[in-house]
Amino acid sequence: MNIYVGNLAYGVTEEELKEAFESFGEVETAKIIKDRYSGESKGFGFVEMPDRAGAESAIEGLDGTALKGRTIKVNKARPRSEGRRGGGRPGGGRRFY
Repeated sequence: MNIYVGNLAYGVTEEELKEAFESFGEVETAKIIKDRYSGESKGFGFVEMPDRAGAESAIEGLDGTALKGRTIKVNKARPRSEGRRGGGRPGGGRRFY
């Protein structure tokens, strides 16, 4: 199961994120999303756990707890919706000629 982790302190490492979830079961991956230009954390990430029961326990056990001084938000990750990429232009990516 893919788990979203939000409100991460900018200094949290992927290893620390993984360690926080390992007490609930096996962690396949822990990934912190970073800005493509600066390389700085965007303050959220994803944890992949193969065991559904362990993942649900982690969500319940870690949501609203503190990690490196910040209260984290933990829930089941939702798939990216199609068509949300506006390209950063006003008007949601529509071009007016």
